[in-house]
Amino acid sequence: MKIWIIRHGQTKLNAQHLMQGCYDEPLNEVGIQQAKETRKRIGDIHFDAVYSSPLQRAKATACIVGDITEDKLIVDERIKEVNFGDYELCPYDKMGLKMSLYWALPEIFPAPRTVETVKEMVARTSDFLKELEQKDYENVLVACHGGIMRPLSGYLTNKRNGLMWRPRPTNCEIRVFESIHGQHRMIENIIMNPEKSKI
Repeated sequence: MKIWIIRHGQTKLNAQHLMQGCYDEPLNEVGIQQAKETRKRIGDIHFDAVYSSPLQRAKATACIVGDITEDKLIVDERIKEVNFGDYELCPYDKMGLKMSLYWALPEIFPAPRTVETVKEMVARTSDFLKELEQKDYENVLVACHGGIMRPLSGYLTNKRNGLMWRPRPTNCEIRVFESIHGQHRMIENIIMNPEKSKI
């Protein structure tokens, strides 16, 4: 199975450098165009299933890149963006020391009160992927978010702490992983700019 994990396209809040979290912001025109260009980049590949976070920016990206209508999406709460609690809609440069340290180095610093912890992120994403790996898919698309893409990637790169925190995923970046009998590896990273790079 190849698991294609994509971060959604740009939103107005991304462009304004605000923390989105569970706030349900749609794609802006740039984000829609990014998703369309990403679909062109991956060619005529057929996905046996397309999963999405319940947030509309992920669902719109999933439909465009997965080349399906919304009623065909498999929506799963476990791949929803990280809950930033009191920090939702906060500017990146005004989060304060506790949140800034946590978001820069979550392996070291604890989550501030009201913010989802690493343990919680890892638990829900690994549960999702373990269930997904039981399916008989050749190619599957998973549309999600920049924060939650990190524990998803951590599971699929076999990180001991469950996180692949760096580099930060960009809008419409796709990380392609291979899963064979419980063994995983990253095989490709598709980024809007620069051009496609092999791992």
